[in-house]
Amino acid sequence: MREDKQADFAYQAVYRYMINLINEVGTEARVKLPSLRHLAERLNVSISTIQYAYSLLEKEGRVYSVAKSGYYALPMAANTPCCSAGDLLERLYTGARRPGMLVLSADEPAQLLSLDGPLLQLERELVRQYPRQLQPYSQPCGIWELRAALAARYTRSPTRCWQADDVYIGADLRGVLAILIEVLALNGAAVLVESPCDWLILRLLQDAGVRVIEWPCNEQGRLDLAYLEQQLRAEGVQLALLSSTPGLATGKALSLAEQTQVARLLELYGCWLLENDVQGGLEFEASTRYLRDVVNPARLIVFSTFEKVMGPEAPYGFLLSRHLSAQLQRQFLLRAFCLSSLRQRAIARLYYTGRLDLHLQDLRAQLKAHACAMQVHLAQHLGERVTYRVPQAGATYWLRSTEAVDMRRVFQDMLARQVVIAPGELFSVSGLYQQHFRLSHVLSTHHRLDLVLEALAQALKQGQNR
Repeated sequence: MREDKQADFAYQAVYRYMINLINEVGTEARVKLPSLRHLAERLNVSISTIQYAYSLLEKEGRVYSVAKSGYYALPMAANTPCCSAGDLLERLYTGARRPGMLVLSADEPAQLLSLDGPLLQLERELVRQYPRQLQPYSQPCGIWELRAALAARYTRSPTRCWQADDVYIGADLRGVLAILIEVLALNGAAVLVESPCDWLILRLLQDAGVRVIEWPCNEQGRLDLAYLEQQLRAEGVQLALLSSTPGLATGKALSLAEQTQVARLLELYGCWLLENDVQGGLEFEASTRYLRDVVNPARLIVFSTFEKVMGPEAPYGFLLSRHLSAQLQRQFLLRAFCLSSLRQRAIARLYYTGRLDLHLQDLRAQLKAHACAMQVHLAQHLGERVTYRVPQAGATYWLRSTEAVDMRRVFQDMLARQVVIAPGELFSVSGLYQQHFRLSHVLSTHHRLDLVLEALAQALKQGQNR
């Protein structure tokens, strides 16, 4: 039993080893890191342990992955100033991992209330109940208990139901989405995405050669259904990637009438729906109505991750699809995700015992309180310099400068003040949102938010285009 526990928490030692490995690199150029398999052989641990450690490092901005190439690090000494050239996303990641930085660019709802402690406690209980290894790493799509729990959670009726075999679990969200892009053969295809869109998704689509068509909200803060029909008709859109929760820019969820109209248009033009449920459960007022409940289930795929609601100890990504089973199973077998059965069982117990629902109630309440508090601070310190819609879900605000500004300069000025914001252009592939930025309302208590926002107001003023 002692050996099993030590192996299960080996990622902590691997994480520390990799931090030292990154810090030893004596160059500021991007440096390719060892592959998962090579590190697993070197350190005598499972590939899943290495994958988990890499996921933590990527989340912290210490490493980033390149499709079909591997993981890279961009070391930076603590006293090295943030560069002002190069890829904007790399500059954001580099700034975010500098010591002493206040990272307001992140979207980490579980930072307020994570389930890391309960997960580790459940694992210890499972180890006592099953003194031997629970099972070999022989279920590449995830263990049955967790797949069944997810299937039950997403089932809404006898006709809109899921089975455990419809659920696929991978090491992280990136890996799951990469498989999905491969299975759907999206290279060269037209994919419509609700805009602004998370930069992880945009980068994956771009790397795969996907033709991304953005669907931004209109001046009234609503998604224009006439524009959707125009794009479906003219562009031969194969897949529409839409959120299940209130949009980042709109701050509103689609009404039932709008959902019905979207479903009708997707069916009319034979377009698949890929529903982004990453923020699922994080609506301040729990939702009972989702787009996936009205579209044709024969052309529906849903993806999400546990991390947003549970914390970094649950980094796995997952997707649900009632079709494409042969192709998905083959790709998951080829990827050979070696996931901890113990960790998956612990997550499954959170579902079965109702503990996750109680957690979500508390987390939603805290997120709503922080969003309201941030609204007061924004009014006090940014005043008429920004406009925004109060979010109805998640951990971030989407703001727009009322004056024309050089947002890259604002971003750079804030880096010099040890604050990281997310410029809006990261959320678009066609040059949208040059005057926008994303700001987290989930902050560490030891930072003076009033001083930070005053500095941001000054940076916006200095960044005005003359």
